Amino acid sequence: MMPLSEQSSARPAPPEKPVVLLRATLAEVVGASMRVAGLSVLERSIKQLHHMQHHVVLASDGSCRIPTFLPATLRVHKVPKPENLTALRRELAGAIEVGADEVRPAHSTFEGSIRVIDEASRRRAERAVFAQLLRGDLGFVARYLNKPVSFFITRHLLCRLPVTPNMVTLGAAVVGLLGALLVASGTLSTMVWGFFLAHVQSILDGCDGELARVRFQQSAIGEWLDTVVDDGLNIVLFACIGIGLFCLTGSGWALAGGLVAAGLHLVYDVVAYRELRLQGRGGEIIKVRWHLTGRSDMKSRLASGRRDPLVYLHALGRRDFFILAFLVYALFRMPWLSVIHALLIAIPLAVVAVAQIVWRARGGG
Repeated sequence: MMPLSEQSSARPAPPEKPVVLLRATLAEVVGASMRVAGLSVLERSIKQLHHMQHHVVLASDGSCRIPTFLPATLRVHKVPKPENLTALRRELAGAIEVGADEVRPAHSTFEGSIRVIDEASRRRAERAVFAQLLRGDLGFVARYLNKPVSFFITRHLLCRLPVTPNMVTLGAAVVGLLGALLVASGTLSTMVWGFFLAHVQSILDGCDGELARVRFQQSAIGEWLDTVVDDGLNIVLFACIGIGLFCLTGSGWALAGGLVAAGLHLVYDVVAYRELRLQGRGGEIIKVRWHLTGRSDMKSRLASGRRDPLVYLHALGRRDFFILAFLVYALFRMPWLSVIHALLIAIPLAVVAVAQIVWRARGGG
């Protein structure tokens, strides 16, 4: 008999997912070879089923071109004749059967599949794939202004190029850094162009995640890289706002405000990264649970549709919103509002971070 201590610690194994029979025959060859968001429909099915952690039996009569690199959880079974496929179905009784010409827009469900048979159905499937990227935690500017542009760039350009999501992240970072340097140059016109480039970077910042999801290229490294780049650009931009306003107006208060905002944001980021590691929350700061703001993380609050004061306060400090706001301030010849806005973002973040440090020091968690 198992000792009581071992019984209490033993956990039941998760139920094994059913085998999937992926049918790639002459009947599916037209749709299977068409490309949706940068992948052939067959390759998309293979990657998605691997992402869903299903064991897959690929039934092939040789009509469909099978990708060179296949996951270890996939087995190719040749079915040169219809009766061979019938026999395989009997052998795999209870398996989920899907066609190699079907696109399932959602990442983790078989519902809503679209069969691709021509260009019209291919476009419909691709639109559905991108529609799934409109998460509930997106900000207003990101959802209604940035996403239509970033979707177009990802769908019609990046999906057709041999680039990785991390390459897109780093390329966008160069644009954002150039924008920050223009902001620091100290003339109103260059500040406008600098904020414009920062806004372009904010749009491109959505492309890396979109590309990763539609190609099934998500990674922990990519998530962290995106977070660190965005936070680094925020800190640099806040400092450059202070420098730019000092060069433009000679105001020491503006310089101090920008540098203080940058410093406070840095404090917040350091604490947030530590919390991400302690809480095991991945690489998105929005997933951190802060002692001062309650048990729910902000990502859960936004996804649930709750509209409490914290959600509205968070919206003012969202990157998509404040970068566009900075551009508007400069266009209306009031760039000094940017440093005030930056401080309104950084001070509450620093308060939350310091409260977390104190809570941890007192034995919290």
